[in-house]
Order: sequence, then C-alpha cells, then structure tokens
Amino acid sequence: MLPLIVIFLLLQLPALVCTFDNEACLHRRSTSVRKDGDVVIGGFLSLYFFMYYTGVFGIKPTREFYFVPLMPSNYQNYLAFAFAIEEINRNPHLLPNISLGYEFHNFISCHWMMLESSFILLTGQHEIPNYMCGRESKCAAVLTEMSWGTLGQIGPLLDLYRFPQVSFGAFDPTLTDSVQYPSLYQVAPKDTYLALAMVSLMLHFHWTWVGLLITEGQKGLQFLSNVRAEMDRNRVCVAFVRMISTVAVSYLSAAKKHDVLTAETAFVNVVVAYFDTESAQDVNYNIVQDLVTWKVWVTNSRWQADLAGRDFILDPFHGILVFSHHHKEISGFKNFVQAVTPFKYPEDTYIITYWSKNFHCSFSEPNCSLKNCTPNASVASLPPNRFDTAMSDGSYNIYNAVYAVAHALHAMLLEEVQGPPMRNGEVMMFPPWKLHRFLKNIQFHNPAGDQVNLDDRRKLDSEYDILNFWNFPEGLRLKVKVGTFSSHAPRGQKMTLSEDMIEWATGTTETHYSVCSESCNPGLRKSPQEGKAACCFDCTPCADNEISNGTDMEQCVKCPDHQYANTQRNHCLQKAVTFLAYEDSLGKALASTALSLTVLTALVLQLYVKHRHTPIVKANNRALSYTLLISLTCCFLCSLLFIGRPSTATCILQQTTFGAVFTVAISSVLAKTITVVLAFKVTAPGRRMRQLLVSGAPNSIIPICSLIQLTLCEVWMGTNPPYIDTDAHSEHGHIIIVCNKGSLTDFYPE
Repeated sequence: MLPLIVIFLLLQLPALVCTFDNEACLHRRSTSVRKDGDVVIGGFLSLYFFMYYTGVFGIKPTREFYFVPLMPSNYQNYLAFAFAIEEINRNPHLLPNISLGYEFHNFISCHWMMLESSFILLTGQHEIPNYMCGRESKCAAVLTEMSWGTLGQIGPLLDLYRFPQVSFGAFDPTLTDSVQYPSLYQVAPKDTYLALAMVSLMLHFHWTWVGLLITEGQKGLQFLSNVRAEMDRNRVCVAFVRMISTVAVSYLSAAKKHDVLTAETAFVNVVVAYFDTESAQDVNYNIVQDLVTWKVWVTNSRWQADLAGRDFILDPFHGILVFSHHHKEISGFKNFVQAVTPFKYPEDTYIITYWSKNFHCSFSEPNCSLKNCTPNASVASLPPNRFDTAMSDGSYNIYNAVYAVAHALHAMLLEEVQGPPMRNGEVMMFPPWKLHRFLKNIQFHNPAGDQVNLDDRRKLDSEYDILNFWNFPEGLRLKVKVGTFSSHAPRGQKMTLSEDMIEWATGTTETHYSVCSESCNPGLRKSPQEGKAACCFDCTPCADNEISNGTDMEQCVKCPDHQYANTQRNHCLQKAVTFLAYEDSLGKALASTALSLTVLTALVLQLYVKHRHTPIVKANNRALSYTLLISLTCCFLCSLLFIGRPSTATCILQQTTFGAVFTVAISSVLAKTITVVLAFKVTAPGRRMRQLLVSGAPNSIIPICSLIQLTLCEVWMGTNPPYIDTDAHSEHGHIIIVCNKGSLTDFYPE
C-alpha cells in the first residue's frame, strides 16, 4: 500500500510545482527581500520552498529538485505588507521625516531555517552572530503568522531580546498569557462567536446532522469544544469528528484513513471544516479535497480558496460557505496591486517568482532576468481563482499590523521630543524593547475607519460576512457575499442571509438537507433509536385520541374530552353534541311505540267508561280499573320525557314522574289482587274479612304506596337530584347529552 501512496504523491506533484525553464535561477536568488529605511519592520511569510528528491522505491525523479511556488493568498499578504509601508511613507501625519523599510524572510517549516531567519532579524547579518562585523539591525518589530507550534520554535529566542512580535494570524486565546508570551501581540479580532455563527446557519437551513473536520492544535480543540456545546444547546447532532494534522508528513496516515472518512461522510451532506494552518502547503487539505466530494462545506476564513480553486472537472468545494471577518475595503490597494511588476521591483524575489509562474516568463542565462513575459501583464488581470484583488482576512490583518507598529513608533517618538530621532546621514537606532509599552496600549482607526487595538481585553468581537464561492464556469472561483452575522444584533436578527444568491455544489439554488432521519410528519412522534444520536429516530403513529400537529414532535398530545383526533391524528376535531332526538330513528320508534300504547290504553279506558254499568266492569272493581288504566296511560306518556334534548326540568321529571305514576299503577294492581284475595276469604265464616272488603280498605294501598314514593323522591331531590351531564367516551366523535341520576343510593330504592 505504501508504494502506491508514494506514486500518488508524485502524480500530484505536477499540480504543485512550477515548470520553469531554469529553476536553478530561482534557487540561486535570496529567499529574503529587503527595502531600506530609517526603521525596518520585519516579516516572516510562507511563500515558496524547494523539494529535493533522490529517488524513492526505485522511482527516479526527472530533476534534482522541484520549486513549489507561493500561494496567491500568501502573496497577497506580502503585497498588503508592502502597500502599507508605502502608504505610511506617503502620510505626512504619521512618522513624518521617518522612512519605513521592510525585511521579509521566506518562512519555511524547518527548525534551523526558522532560527536562521530570527538571527538575521536580530543581528542584521547573514553570518554567524558575533563572528564578524556587519550592519546593525534597524528592525523594530517582526510580523508573523505566529501559531502555537511556530512560537515554540522562535518565540523563546525573540523573547530573550524582548523583541516585539505582532501576529497577523487568526486570534488565538492560548497566546494571550502575558507572562508566558510577554513580547507577543495579536492584531486579528476575536473569534468568540464563530461557533454560534456557524450553528445559526445550521438552524437556518434545518441541518441537524453535521460532520466536523478540525485541524489539530489548541485553537482547533477550543473551536471543537465551542461548536459542540452550541450544537448540543440547539439540538444539532455531530455525525462525526475528524482531527486533521497540519504536518505534511502525516499525508500518508491521512491517506490510510481514506476509507473511514469516506464511509462516515457518505450519509452527511454538510461538513464544518475549521482550518488553523500555518503552512499554505497543507497536503492533508488537498487529500480531503480529492476524497470527499459534493458536500456542503462551511468553514472559516483560514480556508485556502486558491488551493481549492484549481480547475477540477468536479470541484468538490464549489458552493462552499465561508465565515470571513467583516472589514471595510482599503482604498488604493487594487491600484497598487495592478501597478506591481518585477521590472518596477527588480530585486524582489517574490514578485519575480510569481511573475514567472503566472505569465509564462523565461530566464536569461547570464543574470537570471525575466524575458518573454506576457505583454502588459498584471496580477489584477488574473482570474479570481489565480489572484483575488479583494483583501482577504490575512491581508487585512497584516495591513493593520504594519499600521499598529507605525503608530507605536510615532507615539514613542513624540514622547522623545527632546532630541531629533535622527541626524543628518545617521541611522536612527533604539532598543526594540522600548516599543512594548506603546504597542500594549495602542488604539487607532485605520485609513478605512475600522478600529484597531492590540490589547486582548479591549478587543471587539468580530462580525462576519458569509461568502459563497461560485465555480461556474469551471475554475471561476467567484467570491460572493450572501449574508452577515453580528453578535451585537438583537436575538433572532443576528444573521441575515440571501438564499437566492447561494450556489450549492450541484450548481443550483436548491437548498441542501442534512439529517440523520427524515422529519416526522404531523400525526407521528419521534421514537429514539437505541444507541444512536438524538437526531436519529423512528417515526411512530400517535395513540388513539392523541395528535401531533407539528413536525418532529417528541410526544403526542391527548385531545380534550370535548374533542377527538381525526384519522390522520394531526388535529383535534370538535365532537358533535348528540342526544336521543325525535328525528333519530330510535327516537321515532320509541315515540311511536309510546304513543301507540297510550292510544291503546286510552281506548281500553274509553271502553271501560262506556260499559261502566255492566256487571263485568263492576265486578272488576271499576274505580281501581280506571285508576290503573289512567296510570298506565301516564306511564306510556312519561317515555316521551326521555326523548329530546335534556333539560333540568326533564331530568328531574323523568324518574320522579314515571316513579310516581308507575307506583300508582302497581298499587292499583296490588289493590285489585288484595280485593280478589279478600273476596275468596269472605266465603269462609268470619265477620272481620267482610268488614275489610265492604269498607274498601284495599283501595288505601294506592295513597299509602304513593306517599312512600313521594317521600323517597323528596329525599332524592333534597340531597342529590338528577342533572344534565355529558358522555364523551361511549361513542367516538360524539358528546352525548344525558341526565345523570345524581344519587344512585336514592335512585335504586325508588
């Protein structure tokens, strides 16, 4: 497997190296550039390096060494540095009568070369310090993209001399310790709300399943902690976390993780990539670019657009969303860039190397000067994927860093007004440590109007521009501002976004989705999957008479008693109020039956009245027969009280009226029975039985039983009488209005 990876590395090499006619010319040129001045500001920039090959695994290189060119973004940093120096020298109000110079050293991630560049700045000579006499250093401060790893290499050396170091890299909270890093200042704004800004974007697009790709280091770990806390707080799940090394030698180990990373990202459409690299040649970043395609990438401004902007057939980073620090445009920078040529700055190695790479120049043999370049060439005429004239965050920071040193020098010179800073023909010299007191308290507005200060405690939290990179037509790499994020805005208004301007990876404006499980529609609830993240769940239907009227509901809600769930179980419907009405079939049948029996009983009563003088009627106890027939008629009519909408009156009359008339009917039957029994007893000797029969004593049973019934009704009505009630459970979708019996204890004896 290892030989295959090496072959892959060598195949990728032509995309990185320059194909010059004579690279030896470049190799002989100095890797540092110097412009003299009364005071010099040093700078460490990673611009290019040489790669030497002697053959690996039997693979013979085509040449002894390869020249790996500088990145456009880093080259823009260099131009911003030079532009700031020239702008200050033209400013009559800042450092008047003092000329600023610069001294650049190509910063290579090699321990001995880091120390060599540091010694040159400190001593002003290119030989071994204290061995030979040479020019004295006029360097007041050094500007560098200082990272935690680099600081461990050159920081202790510069701190020995209390040499001011101004970092224009991304703000690093780990470098704010003034005891551990007394000579270091950071010009970049804080990234306190970067995690919140990215999570706000996830919430805006409803991305709940997001992968994290973080470069190793203190800042990467701090960002990982911040973004995971924000994601947990807003219920956004982490699909995977991968820490990517920024060291080039880890290229092989990253390649071995290809299968793992590809498998994890197969079901993730959104990946947050946080880059904190000190090397523009981040090989691991290219590996990721080749292996993971067609995702939505959300990243910070450290992302190298020029690396991803090569003309790939399928550009995996098309449509990437970048959170860049908001800053105003620097007037005159584009004109300065357009005027830069190697013929204007013949001693500038960086301009010559960049020109030869981008404008097809060749080198003349005697003095390695450029020839046969593209006529009227200018870096401003290059397409955005080759060189973007709009200032990047790094270039803006280095521009402010130069101004910070200049303002500190200006304040120091104003304090020392007793004597002129320099005399005729003399070089102005001062110990660099004197600048610390002024750098620490410096606060100013740059020419664009933005406030700059180097005090970490007074530093403002940055606002962010949300940039979208378009790549249609292929390789265009057009940077478009599509939104902003401000931590100072009211809640709910911190982020503004123009969705219609965003070009996604497919070249359309259709919004991408990234979820572990599809949303549960109304009528369903989320059921967590055991052993998986909270964003991974199954959708379960709600139980009977429960609903969920929104998406991704955790629990179903039970409908109130007067409502019921519809068949989709997403809405509670009002139950229909119903009762035994005359219009219903049952109501009609019961009413007809009651009326029919009433008429039949009335006809029998009429027949009894008509034949009241006949012996049969008389023998059947005419009075009791009338009473029985009348009470039966009333009983049948009482059935009508149970039909129709119940009211308080009907609820009370239903049982009491029926109980009273039915008691009369039963009492009449009982009286008739007793009369018959007494009639048979009269035939036997005994005067007492006859007296009871003749006196009509059996008829007294009717008032006695009726009195008892009325007494029970009075007790019932006085304690817990019947009332109107509803039954919401017997029939689905209906509320039945019924008469509640009140006290069952009183109802049953009755």
